[in-house]
Amino acid sequence: MSGVRNIVVDDGEGGQRLDRWLRNRFPGLKQGKVQKLLRTGQIRVDGARSKAADRVEEGQTVRIPPNIEDVEDEVSKKATLGGMDVEAAGKLGDDLKDCIIYIDDDILAINKPPGLAVQGGSGMDTHIDGALDRLKLGAKERPRLVHRLDKDTSGVLLLARTRASAARLAKAFQARDTRKIYWAIVVGAPPHEGGTIDAPLAKLPGKRGDLVQVDENMGKSAKTRFRVIDKAGKQVTWVELEPLTGRTHQLRVHCQVMGNPILGDGKYGERDSAVFEAGIAKKLHLHARALMIPRKNGPPITITAPLPPHMEDTWKTLGFDPEDEQAQPVDL
Repeated sequence: MSGVRNIVVDDGEGGQRLDRWLRNRFPGLKQGKVQKLLRTGQIRVDGARSKAADRVEEGQTVRIPPNIEDVEDEVSKKATLGGMDVEAAGKLGDDLKDCIIYIDDDILAINKPPGLAVQGGSGMDTHIDGALDRLKLGAKERPRLVHRLDKDTSGVLLLARTRASAARLAKAFQARDTRKIYWAIVVGAPPHEGGTIDAPLAKLPGKRGDLVQVDENMGKSAKTRFRVIDKAGKQVTWVELEPLTGRTHQLRVHCQVMGNPILGDGKYGERDSAVFEAGIAKKLHLHARALMIPRKNGPPITITAPLPPHMEDTWKTLGFDPEDEQAQPVDL
């Protein structure tokens, strides 16, 4: 057990409630314990007693008592890790280090493998959110998710390494100052070489659980720009997809609406396709290829993720070249 510590509020942490700042620093700390430590004066700011709702400012010093990191029981640990086993979370975190494709002081990007959930949920006992402690990589804070990918979708997943970076990126995503480019193999040939799919979407109950469907009355606005990159006869087509809105399963449903579901999409597409007979994997062929984001200082950057193994094999089988200049995102 360590002794009393004095922690300085870092740049970008100012303006937070004291209790929130404490829980960000110590994810396993419960609100009840925070209140008790504040009430008894064991936690102080610049030497003075403080309340949970007080705001901390950059440069202030917070007194941290030795018992703030008492060993927690397994239930508390699992709650902190989103239900994941501690050992499993550690192993996944180490594996994810090999998936890092970009890192600087503010952000970290990984090439998310297909089949791995980003966050926990019903039946999701392994997920990236539970393993983020292993991706601190020298930073003082636990990295934060700033957007999501479906479990079976691979590609660029962005993490913020500081609270200030997370707030800035959240605003950028909300304001559509970012661009997300996806690659997909769709069944058949789209009716046009490119265009915009505009179809409002709503989550509705179905026989196989909740499904996202087009609903002109209850649906929320959803728009996707698409562009044909290459074709393999009339069986399948390689397309670039750019969501202009961010609805659940938007790309998958919009491709279905176009009449060209994404290959391997058992939920919104064909469960069987003749192309599988050529040895192509029966997995979802949807990949977050590139993410273009504004920077605090300097020009925007583009982070690109290589194809996952099953899609790389498909590209080779179909004779597609991922390095083809035609495959590069079109400037707006």
